[in-house]
Amino acid sequence: MTLEERFGTVKPVIAMVHFPGLPGRPRHDRAAGRARLADVVGRDLEVLQDAGVDAVLFCNENDIPYQLAVGPEIPAAMAAVIGELYPSIRVPFGVNILWDARASLAVARATGAAFIREVLTGVYESDMGLVAPSLGDLAAYRENIGASDVGLFGNITPEFSSTLGTRTVAERARSSAFLGLDAILISGPEAGVPFVMSDLRAAKEAAPQTPVLANTGVTAERLAETLAVADGVIVGTSLKVDGITWNPVDPDRAKRFVDTAREVRSAPAVLR
Repeated sequence: MTLEERFGTVKPVIAMVHFPGLPGRPRHDRAAGRARLADVVGRDLEVLQDAGVDAVLFCNENDIPYQLAVGPEIPAAMAAVIGELYPSIRVPFGVNILWDARASLAVARATGAAFIREVLTGVYESDMGLVAPSLGDLAAYRENIGASDVGLFGNITPEFSSTLGTRTVAERARSSAFLGLDAILISGPEAGVPFVMSDLRAAKEAAPQTPVLANTGVTAERLAETLAVADGVIVGTSLKVDGITWNPVDPDRAKRFVDTAREVRSAPAVLR
């Protein structure tokens, strides 16, 4: 499935919807409970949809320090809130549980998500420990639970980590495409920090038939440069009040970003 088929447009703007801290995590507000989760997520979802984003990505960004394998309370809470808000979701959506691809896929299947974002290939040393995904096992799990239509968006330069081994970004992109990822993501060193343009170019040149998306640090000011190479963007921090990851989405920032993306997409030189 192409990005245009999945999101209804070329070069989609996928906006982050960050959950507050979930049950069992240090930032969770136990007294406020699920009502606060639904209020915060619902408000940002409404603002982003009103701004005209092409898709949203639900993520447990506030669950720091992140885990490589989450407990059942995390996907259960996310699925419950997404299910509660489902009647108000007007755009395609994805799920990202940091850093547990299997949990993300389970929530995607339960809620009707179009894709997941995770680290799916390679081996990385990270601040959370050794990240060593098993794409083959995840693909089998996807089939077993009836989620073959859920796209696998794989981050090949994951935040808070560095690759083990000597393969270049181009080599990792080429092998990820060969293994069947639906999209390849290029990130900076942490949330909200820009990616390296040379990494984006290298991945796109190495895997021209697979969508390559810019995954962190995307701003309205850099959209023309970014979308000249990337097949789409995932954006979070730059849409927040004062450009701070943990703040609510700023309606004016979100609207300006979407308007800029539409202007860039309308320029013939940008379209592939």
